[in-house]
Amino acid sequence: MLWKFSHRAQSLKSSTIREILKVTEQANVISFAGGLPSPDAFPLTEIRAAANAVLESNDIYGALQYGPSEGYKPLRLWIANYLSQRDNVTVSVDEILIVTGSQQALDLIGKTLLDSNDKVLVETPTFIGALQSFNQYNPQYVAVASDEDGLIPDSIDDEVARTAKFLYSIPNFQNPTGRRLSLSRRQALAAKAKQNNLVLIEDDPYGDLDYQGQRLPALYTLAPENTVYLGSFSKILAPGLRLGYIVANRQFISKLLPLKQASDLHTPSLTQYIAYQIVSKNNFLSDHIPKIRQIYGSRCQFMLQSLAKYMPQEVSWNQPEGGMFIWVELPEYINATELLKEAISQKVAFAPGETFYVHSEKNNCLRLAFVTVPEEKIDTGIKILADIIKHHIH
Repeated sequence: MLWKFSHRAQSLKSSTIREILKVTEQANVISFAGGLPSPDAFPLTEIRAAANAVLESNDIYGALQYGPSEGYKPLRLWIANYLSQRDNVTVSVDEILIVTGSQQALDLIGKTLLDSNDKVLVETPTFIGALQSFNQYNPQYVAVASDEDGLIPDSIDDEVARTAKFLYSIPNFQNPTGRRLSLSRRQALAAKAKQNNLVLIEDDPYGDLDYQGQRLPALYTLAPENTVYLGSFSKILAPGLRLGYIVANRQFISKLLPLKQASDLHTPSLTQYIAYQIVSKNNFLSDHIPKIRQIYGSRCQFMLQSLAKYMPQEVSWNQPEGGMFIWVELPEYINATELLKEAISQKVAFAPGETFYVHSEKNNCLRLAFVTVPEEKIDTGIKILADIIKHHIH
C-alpha cells in the first residue's frame, strides 16, 4: 500500500527519548533516561480505594458515561479552590479546562495559537515533548539564553517579544536541567510579558516537588492576563490517569474547547472521578506530597554523591533543589549522543542533551533522571558511566 501521507505526517519524527526507552525496557539495563515518576510514590492504597468507591457508588453511571468537554465539574472546582489557596489568588471554575495529560494541553495550545513560521520563544535547553507538539505547526523557534537561575529575561529582545506568539517555559525544576527560575527573573519576565503583550505558557508539572517545600510565586500570579498555566496530576498521583489541566482566561478557554472536542470530546470521566475521590479527602495532598519529596530528595542526594565520587574533574553538574533531573556537562569535545551508544552496550542509559536544544546547539550535555532507580543501582550506573567518560578525557 502506497500511503499518501500529509506534509505534516511526513515531517514528524519519533521522540529520541521514547526510542531510548524501548532499549531500557530490557532486563538489567540501569536507566537514567526516562522522566518517569517513581512507582514508589504512587498512592496505591488510595487509588484502589477511590476506584472501588466510584465503581460501587451511585456515581458509576456518570463515571462511565460521556462527560462535559470542560471536565468533571467537582474536580474543576477542587482545582480552582486548591490553586486559589496555594497561590493566594482567585481562580474561577470557568478558567479551568481538564485535559488528557498536560501533553494534550501543549497540543491544543499549538493548534490555538500557531500558524506556520510564527515565532515561539523557548528556554535553552527545553522540554522535548513541547517541541514535539509545536513542531506540527512549523514554528520558527527563538532560543532564549539560560543559566543556572533559568532563562534570562534581559536576553529577550523587545521587538522579538512583541512579535512572538508565546514564550514556553517550565519555571520549576525544569525538564531537562532541573533548574528553577529565580524570583527576580520571574518578576522580570512577568514585567516583560506585560510590556510587550507576550503570552507566557507556564508548564508546571514539578512545582510540588521542591525538596524543602518552598514554592516561588507562579508566573500566572505575577502576570495573570498574559499567562496560561498548565498543571498535572502525573507527578503527584500517577501518570497512567492521564490527567492535566489548563488555567487561562475565559476567552482563551473558549477557543480551546472546540479543539478539545475535535481531539477526544472529553478527558476520560472514570479517571477524573477517581482523582477527585482521592484529592478531595481532607489533607490527602498535604500528607502525600511530603512523602514524594522525601523519596526524590534522598535519591537526588545519593546521585550527587555518586557523581562526586566517580566523575572526573572535567565533568560538571548542577545541584537541583527539587524535581527529577540532574544536568551534566562534559568537555566540549565529547559528544554525549555518541557516548550513549557505548553506555547502552554496558547496560546504562541516559538522555543525550542535544535533543533538548531547538537548533542542536550543544551535544556535550546529558540529562540524568534519578527517581525511578534504587540507590544501589544509581551508584553502579554512575560508576559505569564515569568509567566510560574517563576513557574519552584528554
